[in-house]
Amino acid sequence: MSDDPSPRNDGPSRRNQEPPFNWKGFLLLAVVVLLVGSGLMVGKEATRPQEITYREFVQYVEGDKIDREQDLKLIQQDTTSAEYIEGYALRSKSPETAATGAAPEKPTAAVARRNVAKFTVPVSIQYQKEELQELLKKHNLVLIPQYKNDPWGAILISMLPIMMVLLLIYFLVRQQIKTAGRGALNFGKSRAKMLSQDRNKVTFKDVAGVEEAKDEVQELVEFLKDPKKFQKLGGKIPKGVLMNGPPGTGKTLLARAIAGEADVPFFSISGSDFVEMFVGVGASRVRDMFEQGKKNAPCLIFIDEIDAVGRHRGHGLGGGHDEREQTLNALLVEMDGFDTQEGIIIIAATNRPDVLDPALLRPGRFDRQVTVSLPDVKGREEILRVHSKKVKLSENADLNKIARGTPGFSGAELANLINEAALLAARRSMKAITSAELEEARDKVRWGRERRSLALSDKEKENTAYHEAGHAILIELLEHTSPLHKVTIIPRGPSLGSTMWLPEEDKFTHRKSELLDDLVVAMGGRVAEEIQFGDVTNGAMGDIRQATGIARNMVCAWGMSEKMGMVEYSDGDQAVFLARDLGRSRGYSGATAQKIDEEVKRLIDEAYQKARDILLSNKDKLDAIAHALLEYETLDGAHIKEIMEHGRILNPPSNKLPPSQPPPIPKAADTRSPNQDSEDEAGLPGGLIGVPT
Repeated sequence: MSDDPSPRNDGPSRRNQEPPFNWKGFLLLAVVVLLVGSGLMVGKEATRPQEITYREFVQYVEGDKIDREQDLKLIQQDTTSAEYIEGYALRSKSPETAATGAAPEKPTAAVARRNVAKFTVPVSIQYQKEELQELLKKHNLVLIPQYKNDPWGAILISMLPIMMVLLLIYFLVRQQIKTAGRGALNFGKSRAKMLSQDRNKVTFKDVAGVEEAKDEVQELVEFLKDPKKFQKLGGKIPKGVLMNGPPGTGKTLLARAIAGEADVPFFSISGSDFVEMFVGVGASRVRDMFEQGKKNAPCLIFIDEIDAVGRHRGHGLGGGHDEREQTLNALLVEMDGFDTQEGIIIIAATNRPDVLDPALLRPGRFDRQVTVSLPDVKGREEILRVHSKKVKLSENADLNKIARGTPGFSGAELANLINEAALLAARRSMKAITSAELEEARDKVRWGRERRSLALSDKEKENTAYHEAGHAILIELLEHTSPLHKVTIIPRGPSLGSTMWLPEEDKFTHRKSELLDDLVVAMGGRVAEEIQFGDVTNGAMGDIRQATGIARNMVCAWGMSEKMGMVEYSDGDQAVFLARDLGRSRGYSGATAQKIDEEVKRLIDEAYQKARDILLSNKDKLDAIAHALLEYETLDGAHIKEIMEHGRILNPPSNKLPPSQPPPIPKAADTRSPNQDSEDEAGLPGGLIGVPT
């Protein structure tokens, strides 16, 4: 393998590019045309007759200086309204004749041509006709009318606008073709771009939190650098590696790191780049992409979002032939089939592996599937350290604490957290990012930004305070709940209040006792409203949705119902694929569906009753927490514990008193129907927010 890959790397990219417009030739042609035109104009100026005034013409006629052997013509042009007289005037005597006093020569033809000068006189026949007739009649001169036209000039003048329009259309169409297909003849060419290693180079040091995935793809780099190491035992490197995982986990970044580590050509293309408006273009681009790879073998080809062309065949609505299927067939043949390409390694990324065609996933095409999952607490800390290198952190910034408080965050969300913290510190004119900015950025990324400007009435604030206090008490009293993090009645995101809790460690399984306690906590807000006010609001909409999802999964997917048994009654968490799932039966009878609904309702009703019993027995603590929220607006978990143990806050929050509220806005008449609820403020006065279950 050559140390200088530049000759090999430049070939495909130059071949795919459209030849640039020859501006030098265009300018040279324009200069030549200008020179020729100016030469013709100069020659025409040299032979152009002398133009005299009408008064001088009268003097010529009266002085008998008009050459009578040449016709005196009245010229009228078709293209213009100008009229002029064209004739010849006798020159003055030559200096020799004037000095000797000799008689002039006999006016031969040569002498006549030498002693006459052509002239033109602009006239207006409309106004000078009678005067001109009397002058010429008095001196026995005849004026011959003559019409002249310039056909080439007329054609040029008439064609000039059309030529300008055609030239403008040419440049517009040329630019559109170059933008859409990089040339009218390049629609079937691959759009794979060779990744430049000179700038924005990414290596494995820049990828953190996915150590197992890095080990899997590290073999590809080692094989490309030293193939004999793997060929000694007869092993073959995988032809294709499929990276799947949730969005934002770093699949594309990992592929770029492979390109940065391996000193081989690396082509990058998106799955949507294969499909075009013309039939057959996708398959042609697949073939052209592999031709480029064969010329640059060994090489890597990265296809991002391969599910755009790799979906199940035969599942199209209507059953007709699909252009995408033709592209997939070409990809299957090129990856294995009869035309095996040695030295080409395909790396693909997708977050929908369930919709890919089975023929694409079999060994020989994508031999290895690498799962890039969400990072654990150690991986999150490493990711935060990688992204924090680009910003200025203070010495007291604790990334480990932030990593423990961000379960379920992806790499992209952690990068966004660091960026939000940097923006927040810059907005506060700080010199470095502290832990306070990191925690506030964490809360903003996960739960939304605070909306202190939202004007709430005292009645709504009190309702929100009791709602959130109901959640907080149940989180503290129940045994199998995660530690309480924060309670606030400041609007954040779509909700008017939030109760936040964070697990002490990453949880990958959920016990039945934990899920039952989560149901009780979800009911706490509605129960607290009912106990205090004797009425309920629509603020528990999010809590009801969350509780219903947990209860239905317990019955249908997780086998946690004694009545329904260890039977799956749902498709799990698999995303819906319309072309595949359309018309599929649910797999159980209507009577079973009724039992499922009854069991789900039983779990929620029992949780509601348990929440009611607990809150009724702790009514004084409910009032104390609600009053503290109305006073301080935001309380930490430690403050809630102090109220539960001592009935009051021993260490009040250091935050300032809440700002004075603006005067309430007069309530307008509500013209909505009773069933028309808003999803933003009106639907979520008190949101129960925690980690995803």
